[in-house]
Amino acid sequence: MFGGMGLYGPGGGTFAQNYRCYPVSFIDKDHLEEGNKVIMPPSALDRLASLHIDYPMLFKIENKKMAKWSHCGVLEFVAEEGMVYMPYWMMQNLLIEEGDVINIKSATLPKGKYVKLQPHTKDFLDISNPKAVLERTLRNYACLTKDDTILVPYNNKNYYINIVESKPQDAISIVETDCEVDFAPPLDYVEPEPQPRPPLAPSLGTSTGKAAAEPEPEAPAEEPAFLAFAGSARRLDGKSAGPSAPVPLARIGSGNTLVPMERSASGVSLASSSGSGAVDGDGSGRPGSGKAPVSGKMVFGGGPTGRPRPTLGAPKVKKEEKKEEEKNEEPSFKAFAGKSYKLT
Repeated sequence: MFGGMGLYGPGGGTFAQNYRCYPVSFIDKDHLEEGNKVIMPPSALDRLASLHIDYPMLFKIENKKMAKWSHCGVLEFVAEEGMVYMPYWMMQNLLIEEGDVINIKSATLPKGKYVKLQPHTKDFLDISNPKAVLERTLRNYACLTKDDTILVPYNNKNYYINIVESKPQDAISIVETDCEVDFAPPLDYVEPEPQPRPPLAPSLGTSTGKAAAEPEPEAPAEEPAFLAFAGSARRLDGKSAGPSAPVPLARIGSGNTLVPMERSASGVSLASSSGSGAVDGDGSGRPGSGKAPVSGKMVFGGGPTGRPRPTLGAPKVKKEEKKEEEKNEEPSFKAFAGKSYKLT
């Protein structure tokens, strides 16, 4: 029925009426697009007042032809009889065209405690303060219904948001209530691909039962051997000592100390530290003496045992010839021949 011929529930305690639906732009009230409140005829107000409907007045709107329904509030009672004006986005949710018939029925909804919203695009999350924008917009809404899509206009752009979940019921009142709001990822949100992690180095206590190979310790660098008496020769008279043949060296004991060897016609031996001359091949002072080898002495080369060996070392120069050569040579450099100075 249309106009004043309304259809009411049993007992007259419920308001129910059929109206032809048109968008609010037909009566120059485009600002109502920012909410879900409709404009009804004056006869609806008279009937609602006689039924003692609780405030705020909430209604269930149903498109029986398409089996779509939602909820709304009322802003004014100034529409022509038999007509109702509502936001165009609500008409899209209900799949109705201009002039289609809808059924409006009074409803009582609990106050909302929780609602989960899902923006259609991630651009809504780029707003500097989306919470404040949403709070301002929801002041124009009387109720929310699960699976509805509401409109949030901001900065000359319309953002559409789905009602994913509501508690304690699928339809709740949000007038003068504290409602917790949660957000689901936007419909066009794509999760970034996970970056591959670098392989972890195996630890000593792995559960595979295979012990990790321990790194081998690096071998210490070998220290250079110490060369005793390896410097160059210098004379006190300033003359050059001349090129000399390299002195053979021998290692004593297990250490790194090398000592010079003495050259002789029969071979090479360690230099004697006691000044008693060279040592025989068997380690005694004389060949065939039968004495125990002297500790710390080594002899290289030499003839068979029992044969006398010449004394090792440099050949001796006669003292007379040496004195004549020293007289003939006039040293060009005299050590300690300068002037003396006192510290005071």
